[in-house]
Amino acid sequence: MSGTPERSGSRFLYAPFEVANARIDANERVADERWAALEFRLGRIETALERLERRLWLAVYGVVAVVLAEGAASVVARLP
Repeated sequence: MSGTPERSGSRFLYAPFEVANARIDANERVADERWAALEFRLGRIETALERLERRLWLAVYGVVAVVLAEGAASVVARLP
């Protein structure tokens, strides 16, 4: 039988368990890639949240500084 693979009494070219294992391996590789992409996106989100947190604290400190400056200015204005 030239040109055709020998089937050794089975109608399948490969054993069914080999095909199932190949599918499982492929699914595991896909899952690993998806997990890596998810970790990458989560890292980007964490970085963005850290920047946002810094900006919010800067705004809070700015508001406190303005309130303290206004208070100091009103105290200085009442001095004789």
